Amino acid sequence: MALTLYGAILSPFVRKIRIQLGEQNIAHAHVPVPPMQQPDWYYAISPLGRIPAIQDGEVALADSAVIAQYLHETYPGSTLYGHNSAEAARVRWLEKYADYELAAYATFTVFSQRFLEPLKGGHTDEEAVQAALHDQLPPLFDYLERELGEQRYFLGETFSMADIAVVCQLINLAHVGALIDEQRWPGLASLLSRATGRSTISGLLPAEHQLVAKYTARRQAPA
Repeated sequence: MALTLYGAILSPFVRKIRIQLGEQNIAHAHVPVPPMQQPDWYYAISPLGRIPAIQDGEVALADSAVIAQYLHETYPGSTLYGHNSAEAARVRWLEKYADYELAAYATFTVFSQRFLEPLKGGHTDEEAVQAALHDQLPPLFDYLERELGEQRYFLGETFSMADIAVVCQLINLAHVGALIDEQRWPGLASLLSRATGRSTISGLLPAEHQLVAKYTARRQAPA
């Protein structure tokens, strides 16, 4: 039985695993599961109902970082955690930084308020969005810009889970019109452009853009 990934394609955490599956060339099926109103059967795979989750034979796992580590250790051909323990630790730190610090404002504030909240019938809290864009995210971007420096990727020439995790958050910002300032953060802007040029990411984005456009048009349609 092929590995099965569960989750919604606009989730940065689901996207992270989809990219990893592509980078490691792992055969899999994808079953869409929304981040809200999950079906009852899903809780047997993901006890908290969160996405993503995977089923790989008898192994059921939730949480993108746990899944990513499992895939890295179980399937061959991965350099996504570097080539030694020091590089692996750096990647895990930056992955955590993206998943917890960056996501709090990029996905759970800006993307959520501009895309998910209206989708649920609510109203965008633009004050919270602007605070995230102008106050909370810039120091986080400053740190990542310093960590990246003049390198192509966070591990120099090696594309890693650190790059994937950061870029997945930047993609969610871009989906709602919040493009990173390439004058202030040229390294991160270049990283986003470079990473989204990889086939494992570029191949996913058309379906995401179509979904964003579909729901945006539906919200804006006259009643």
